[in-house]
Amino acid sequence: MYKNTTQGYGRITKLLHWLSAIVIFALFGLGFWMVDLTYYSEWYKTAPHWHKSIGILLFVATVLRLVWRKINVKPDAIDTHSAVVRKSAHIAHFMLYGLLLVLMCSGYLISTADGRAISVFNWIDVPALGELFSNQEDISGLVHEYVAYILISTAVLHALAAIKHHVIDKDATLTRMFK
Repeated sequence: MYKNTTQGYGRITKLLHWLSAIVIFALFGLGFWMVDLTYYSEWYKTAPHWHKSIGILLFVATVLRLVWRKINVKPDAIDTHSAVVRKSAHIAHFMLYGLLLVLMCSGYLISTADGRAISVFNWIDVPALGELFSNQEDISGLVHEYVAYILISTAVLHALAAIKHHVIDKDATLTRMFK
């Protein structure tokens, strides 16, 4: 089944979920590593190019994911989940999407502050809006850094909560994203 049902998530939702998770953690690792590269490193230009290119593709996937989420049925909550658990899950998902969008927008603002487009693997260029406010690159850089740490922390908590549901509560929260 490709679409969600009231009983569970469809293949497309699962694919977008796990692809996003892997890419987010990979981009975090790449970003964490590349900020310490020196001008003389062979990766000085390559790592940021990959980071930006993959980030733009993740942005497209995230927009598609949000559209898919909007046009699809949402699986029913698990009966054993309390109102607090349901509300917490809703808030966590909202935070993950919001942080992700802020992170990608701040990355775009860093990369395009000088007026240059972002080349996505030399396939297409995403046009720049240029400098929209003073110190755009520095301010956006700080936002990008701090939001990245908050996003990764929230994603780790999200994963730990799913594991807790599986191991302690013994419910289908985690398995619904695998089956």
